[in-house]
Amino acid sequence: MLRRLTPVLLTLLVVVLGVTALAARPETGAPRRTADFVVLAGVAGLRWDDVDPQSTPTLWRMAQQGSIGSLSTRSAHRPTCPVDGWLTLGAGSYAAWNGSRQEGACPPVGVTIEQPDRIGANLPDQESVVLHNQERLPWGAVPGSLSESVRCSVAIGPGAAVAAARPFGRVDRYAPKLPDDPAGLLGSCVLSIVDLGTVAGDDPATRAADARRVDAALATVLAARPPRSLVMVAGVSDTETPSRLHVAVADGPGWEGGLLTSASTGREGYLQLVDLAPTALAALGRPMPERLFLGRPAIRVDGRPDDLAAAIAAPADADREAGAQRRVAGWFFALLALAQVALYVTVLPLLRRARRLAGPHSPPPVSRRVVATVELLLVAAALAVPAALLADAVPWWRVDHAGWWFALVTVALIVAATVLVRLAPGHDRTLGPLGAVAGLATLVVGADVLSGARLQLNGVVGYSALEGGRFSGLGTVGLGVFLAGALLSAGWLAQRFRRAWRPMVVVTVGGTAAVVVGSPYLGSDPIGAVALTAGVAVAAAISTGGWLTVSRLVWAAMAGLALTIGYAVVDVRRPAEERGSLGRFLAALGDGTGGLTVHRSSTANFETLVNSPLTLLAVVGALLVWFALLQPWGGLMRLFGIYPAIRAAMAGTAVAAVIGGLLGGSALDVAGAAAALVVPMAALASLRVLDHSTDRTQPGAGRQRGDGPSGPPAGDAPDGGPGGGSTTTADEHPRADRPLPAGAGTREADPADDAAQADDADPAQDTASAEDTARADDAASTGAEVGSGDRSMAAGDTARTADSEAGDDGDTATGPDAGDGDGGGGDGDGGVRSVGERAAGAGGARGAGVPAARAGESATPTSTEVTTG
Repeated sequence: MLRRLTPVLLTLLVVVLGVTALAARPETGAPRRTADFVVLAGVAGLRWDDVDPQSTPTLWRMAQQGSIGSLSTRSAHRPTCPVDGWLTLGAGSYAAWNGSRQEGACPPVGVTIEQPDRIGANLPDQESVVLHNQERLPWGAVPGSLSESVRCSVAIGPGAAVAAARPFGRVDRYAPKLPDDPAGLLGSCVLSIVDLGTVAGDDPATRAADARRVDAALATVLAARPPRSLVMVAGVSDTETPSRLHVAVADGPGWEGGLLTSASTGREGYLQLVDLAPTALAALGRPMPERLFLGRPAIRVDGRPDDLAAAIAAPADADREAGAQRRVAGWFFALLALAQVALYVTVLPLLRRARRLAGPHSPPPVSRRVVATVELLLVAAALAVPAALLADAVPWWRVDHAGWWFALVTVALIVAATVLVRLAPGHDRTLGPLGAVAGLATLVVGADVLSGARLQLNGVVGYSALEGGRFSGLGTVGLGVFLAGALLSAGWLAQRFRRAWRPMVVVTVGGTAAVVVGSPYLGSDPIGAVALTAGVAVAAAISTGGWLTVSRLVWAAMAGLALTIGYAVVDVRRPAEERGSLGRFLAALGDGTGGLTVHRSSTANFETLVNSPLTLLAVVGALLVWFALLQPWGGLMRLFGIYPAIRAAMAGTAVAAVIGGLLGGSALDVAGAAAALVVPMAALASLRVLDHSTDRTQPGAGRQRGDGPSGPPAGDAPDGGPGGGSTTTADEHPRADRPLPAGAGTREADPADDAAQADDADPAQDTASAEDTARADDAASTGAEVGSGDRSMAAGDTARTADSEAGDDGDTATGPDAGDGDGGGGDGDGGVRSVGERAAGAGGARGAGVPAARAGESATPTSTEVTTG
């Protein structure tokens, strides 16, 4: 009873720890009132490489005194054209101007501004723009929310009028251009929005001239700024494709000499355009609108270099890296998908011929050199994504032909990692490469997350600040690789322990990974933590044997749901501006706007499904597993029967990857990233387990005649594992890379074999197993023929055989479904089945006949174990 409850209790522990880790949020320093006036000065297209002491001396001094950051100008239209940027600034949420526009282009948009008096202005198209954003776009933005939150606002310039117009189109105070002395205008309202102009084009001289005009206008504004005011300069939009990162500078009381950040980015030195509206209201001490902004108030943090040139070089370099990442990421994943598909096609004939059959008419085995080469290619393919992540530690984007340099660095890292796996101890064992690759992938991604996820930000296999979806923590691809690596590592490690300890090992490793994924200090992905918790629950439940039944799947879903509910209860109790994504979603359900979130998630899933190369990886990997590896000739069923903890890890990976992708709005991207690691390793392990399918085992001198496959009592097991379970290498199959000597296909049994098998067998059947072995020995001595696919006993003898295989601490593969379970029992209890039952088995080697035992061999007073699935 305790054995069955252990996975349940351990998973509940993971849920409790997960809720605690997700609920703990870093101190962000709640924004407080710092100014009596706020001036938002916008410049379309202004980037950090436009700022220098010669062309923009005023902006340079302002940056030296205030706080700086990189601004992501995401809006509801891509790229963010000037009119979309100004509209998003005033809405505090992703907005876009209505009208038909070509995706990926920024044509001029005429904005009609009427001035019925000399004080304000009116935008007659504003109401239709608001309706367009409310009914046609998935963000539910309300243009004009910023101006609606203050009593009076000022707009100078046409772009500022778009940002300052109230939802019904009225601009409180308006000037079409900047006056020579705007002091009276800037001091008439607490909020002023100024359009300083545009910096456009690719020619450096043209951009420098535009930047000088903007700097002169900024000097006029700063000279007339009201007392105790906050002035923010922002590059509010792009002017052409592709998108870029832009300038953000804040100067005022409490904003001296630091870096800008916000809760929406969670990354020092980064802001979003939607953060500017809540920042203005927070600085003025005004309440947020009833429908909360998508953005969060900006705050100042320490850590900026004293040298301003060095401080500005960092966001400029980030802009170059983000631009290079967008160009390289597409072809990298496309090439990875094509390479893995080609490799899978190559593996198929090897799987067909991997089993070494007996008899004069069997096909010749594949050359060992060919098999070794394909194995290395499988290892390299599995390590491609971790190597690409690590390649961003080298600044390849700073040189010409950046894509080629990235390819060169990535290939070098793949080769180095493959050599490391090849030279790792235990590589020649069946699970050796799988454990090494899984551990290496988990180490690379985990180390990056623990060090601040610096390699994922703007990385080729990470996330881009230009997209504005994520700025910190674990990205979509990183989540897929990390959860797959963590669960495979847990399964590989659990397989080396006694069966009773395996759930604890899986939960310990998987639970630690779930905390890393979900903690706001580390992975910052609560959805990923929920998905991984469900995967860990599945893996722990079947790590001791048996398949993924409906009840076990329901239990995994309940574990993930428990973690979700626990975190949601804690998150929804926080103040509105401090809630996470789950808390905001529950609040939206309460006020009737939750449908927008569901619509955005479903739209994102569909767009990702049809556009991402990772979808191809996920689909092709699933087809290979289902139509090849899981077939009787594919070897994966045999692998699962011998190594139930590996089966548990792969099942848990599939559950976690699908849940994480669908709930996170990334469709099959998480599953594709996980498949890029798991499927090559599954193919490699299947090749190896098929290669050992006809090996034989001869007991050693220390084994008594009546021990049988169950071996000696568990208390007699050698040291090396918990409870005496063997963790030595004596019970693992060496690879047959060399011609076998006389007696080929046999090996001496080690007491460790007996210990592993005794642990995996039902104690109630020990005596019967010993008797069955004795009867099998008697049958063999009279010339009984034992075949791996068709086991018949001579002279009508219906005695049972004692057939088993143990390798890499594998479980005894006996029973009708040696490939379907752990020792044939639904719960993994070991046992020996009758001849008729074994012949009907779905797993194992079918048709791989073994010649009848020779009289001399049969007369040996020992039992012979025929290795089979």
